[in-house]
Amino acid sequence: MMINLTDAQWFKSSMSTAKEACVEVAWLAAGHVGVRDSKNPDGPALIFTPDEWTAFTSDIRHGEFD
Repeated sequence: MMINLTDAQWFKSSMSTAKEACVEVAWLAAGHVGVRDSKNPDGPALIFTPDEWTAFTSDIRHGEFD
């Protein structure tokens, strides 16, 4: 499946400052979520399905990546 990122509205966490390098997220069509490196906005992006995003953020909240 191809998802067009041309009109994606990317944002950083409200906890980030302008000087920090972090990830950016975009809410996409059909509930998909895009994630990219803020230092390389023209580079590749990960695209999560709604179920993948739910599992990923749940794992973060439960310390799976600590």
